[in-house]
Amino acid sequence: MAFTMMWFTMIAALLAGAGGAAPAPGAGPGGPGGGRSWPVSGPGPRGRPVVLRAFEPPATGWGAGHRGVDLRAGPGAVVRAAAPGEVVFAGRVGGTGVLVLRIGPALRISYEPVRAAVPVGARVAAGQRVGTVEGRLAHCPAGCLHWGLLRSGPGGDVYLDPLLLLPSWIRRPGPSRLLPVYGVAAPV
Repeated sequence: MAFTMMWFTMIAALLAGAGGAAPAPGAGPGGPGGGRSWPVSGPGPRGRPVVLRAFEPPATGWGAGHRGVDLRAGPGAVVRAAAPGEVVFAGRVGGTGVLVLRIGPALRISYEPVRAAVPVGARVAAGQRVGTVEGRLAHCPAGCLHWGLLRSGPGGDVYLDPLLLLPSWIRRPGPSRLLPVYGVAAPV
């Protein structure tokens, strides 16, 4: 009985320390709008979408690579702000709908193909709907959202992995696992 109560107490303490459950998308440090969110929902834990293609940084500024992450999402899927920021571009580039958020003095997030639901100049919170996926990209015939992250600096723009915007509890693909506590005698 004491062993069971000890485990119950430890699990309750761990959950209380973690806020009880995983925060809702957009709820993070500082409350709603201060956190981070997946840009599209998926079938995985905590709404984790399927990553169809990961970030592959180019060896040079103009070299081959994949300057973002492709997340499975079909036409009509809701696109949400991954972080709080300001819409600095919402329009078409080469016939494809693009939405760009400035999330700091030097960071910009881009989404495509997207039909914007917010105007340029709008301030958005993490998790807030900013548009919908429209059409398909040539390199993603099953449908995806291309999500990019760009840092501006004195040496020019540098592409970064947008997954790094998300806290680890959101990125983890599976549930938390309890490990055994050593030094505690099991009941006989």
